[in-house]
Amino acid sequence: MQVVVVGAGFSGIGAAIRLRQEGWRDLVVLEKASQLGGTWRENTYPGCACDVPSSLYSYSFTPNSRWSRIFAGQLEIHDYLRTTADRYGVGEVLRCGVRVVEARWDQNTGRWVVQTTDGEYRARVLVLATGPWHEPRRLDVPGLDEFPGPVFHTAEWDHSVDLAGRRVAVVGGGASAVQVVPAIQDRAAAVHLFLRTAQWLLPKPDLPVPLALNWYLDRIPGMRRAVRAGQYGLQEGIGYLLRHPRLAGPLQAAARAHLRLTVRDSELRRALTPDHRLGCKRLLTSSTFYPALAQPHVHLHPTALSCVRGRYLIGADGTAIEADVVITATGFRVGELPLARSVHGTAGRTLYETWAGDGPKAYLGTSVSGFPNLFLLLGPNLLSGSTSAISVLEAQLAYLGAALGHLRREGHASMDVRPAVQAAYNTAVQEALRTTVYNAGGCSSYYFHSSGRNTFCWPWSTGRLTRSLNRFDAAAYTCRAPSTPAPVPAPRAVAEDNFPADEEGITT
Repeated sequence: MQVVVVGAGFSGIGAAIRLRQEGWRDLVVLEKASQLGGTWRENTYPGCACDVPSSLYSYSFTPNSRWSRIFAGQLEIHDYLRTTADRYGVGEVLRCGVRVVEARWDQNTGRWVVQTTDGEYRARVLVLATGPWHEPRRLDVPGLDEFPGPVFHTAEWDHSVDLAGRRVAVVGGGASAVQVVPAIQDRAAAVHLFLRTAQWLLPKPDLPVPLALNWYLDRIPGMRRAVRAGQYGLQEGIGYLLRHPRLAGPLQAAARAHLRLTVRDSELRRALTPDHRLGCKRLLTSSTFYPALAQPHVHLHPTALSCVRGRYLIGADGTAIEADVVITATGFRVGELPLARSVHGTAGRTLYETWAGDGPKAYLGTSVSGFPNLFLLLGPNLLSGSTSAISVLEAQLAYLGAALGHLRREGHASMDVRPAVQAAYNTAVQEALRTTVYNAGGCSSYYFHSSGRNTFCWPWSTGRLTRSLNRFDAAAYTCRAPSTPAPVPAPRAVAEDNFPADEEGITT
């Protein structure tokens, strides 16, 4: 193969579409599951939905004219991915049920040797599109394994378990907990939420989108693009405040007002008031979470879960409650690339070994020194508390296309980002993060590696990110000539009319 892409979520599907448009026909997308979809295939818990506007959570070159709500739910997003993959013929290169076991760079041949459950693949280029929301973070407390009832993570929802009339304990306070508690409280006899750390919530204007409005947006030239631009501007405005915490007072005041207006009980309100700045953790939005907690059969326990004894869950403050079902809403191991322990670079070291100490580092969140022709999608230090991951992904796909175009055009066997370039870039990122709310907000979050270094956030605007990724600089890489004089065959040309035009007039 010319290119092996690992993962078939938003990133992998986007990569396949982009590269096929640019003429890379000899590629394959490997997906360990039985179907595509990534995190939107896995997360089927009640209430699962997007937390940025739907129009921003779709490819700009394929807007969806059928969103039923401003913030789409999991089923709609998964359906959008399947429809988009069908539209662009991704199924022709998609191989599901194939798990990558190991990948090693072969310096002699200039190829990645990828061992899978379907045999061995060899490719010039390896694209890891496994995403940060992949590996569930397991709850590790004494006695949980011996709980006599069902125990499952939100990302592994057990739909065979009927919650009607049962006492349900939910552990966690992030995005999944905020969505799942309102969705299940009307069925359960009681819901107990163990919330170790309170988080700021902004109201979520999750309104239905009438069919007539979608009809008009499709027929009035430029209207859908204008809506997308307006929502993008709003998200970027929030991002600006998070990068300049001294200006974020009104935003935090809005979150405080939202809490005061929806939670009348002063004791409950006090337990739900964070002791850190808004934006220090992932920004959450919900207009249903606080009202759900105010229901008489829903009980907040502002403490960590310390142990489980039989059917009793014991909090760190001594609270003891009896439950029939335990749901762990503990998120994902965001800072750990799923294949980091299995991908070996030029020196035989894995990504995990290379990143030991300070945590993941990459140039523009995409290239890692010592790993030629390897490209990460949604890699380290690219996302933030307000940016749509799809906007970031599309900028990266432009960079990926430019890099592979250079590789093909110049006839190089490989390209490896220079260590000094990667180091200088990461130094600048960390210095810029120092004054943002992500680093200076007074809390701990999944943004940080165990070393104390922020490995998740991008410290500047999305516009700057796009400009950075749109300027491919070949001088940042060490390029290696082929070991044989034989020219690298160019991929077959693809007729432009094989692909739908981009509504914004951008080559994608």
